[in-house]
Amino acid sequence: MNTAQDTTVISIRRPEGAALTLICLGFCGGGTASYHLWADAVPADIALSAICYPGREGRFLEDFATDWEELAQDATAAVLSAVDGPYVLFGHSMGGWMAFDVAARIESAGGPLPLNLVVSSANAPARGLTPRDMFPSQQDDDDGLLLWMKTHGLMPAHVLEDPELQEMAVELMRADIRVRDTFRYTEGATVSMPVQMLSGADDDVIEADAGEQWRALALGEYRHDVLPGGHFYTPEVWKTLPSRIAALDPSERSRR
Repeated sequence: MNTAQDTTVISIRRPEGAALTLICLGFCGGGTASYHLWADAVPADIALSAICYPGREGRFLEDFATDWEELAQDATAAVLSAVDGPYVLFGHSMGGWMAFDVAARIESAGGPLPLNLVVSSANAPARGLTPRDMFPSQQDDDDGLLLWMKTHGLMPAHVLEDPELQEMAVELMRADIRVRDTFRYTEGATVSMPVQMLSGADDDVIEADAGEQWRALALGEYRHDVLPGGHFYTPEVWKTLPSRIAALDPSERSRR
């Protein structure tokens, strides 16, 4: 297992003798900071790690990924390097597609599968990238991107107060948008591990039948939970989101 000082696999919480690890993949324009909010929300015996993509945080000296394939290869290698026992793989928004892609790649290669795959605020990838998913857009100006990030709570207070940090945040968002817009679903890709989909009741980005579309990609057990709020739920729901992940529930784990 990577140490807490690793710049790619960020160990947020590592209790001794952890029963399993929740490994999180980032959304468009995001880093690992949003997952640090979950340190006190996961059960006491659960470890929490987040994958840092190239070009940000401790990997800021590395070039951003140029396309989806490059980022997916990087993320798959990172997840595999983080695995030293049972784990649950989580991804939000663009990260939901990435988590599915990573899980499918690991399964195809005969690697260690996650106990569960959790996809949050993401349409099913099999339908391909559509204009509905392309938000923010490459055509948005800097002010438009900043407004979107502020509106959705992606920018910490210290970034809002620093023009240079705002510029860096916009650069990161544009890099992720370029990668997102090269996404292509691998025809026939499915996963065999249990899948849980989470979506916001007020999220107009998620298609009405997204739950059924995801079901078609999950060959094993499947569930879809609708939560309060929009694309990032409500602030309170986000802070406690691990409590909504069935695979982390002690009572669910005792049934296995």
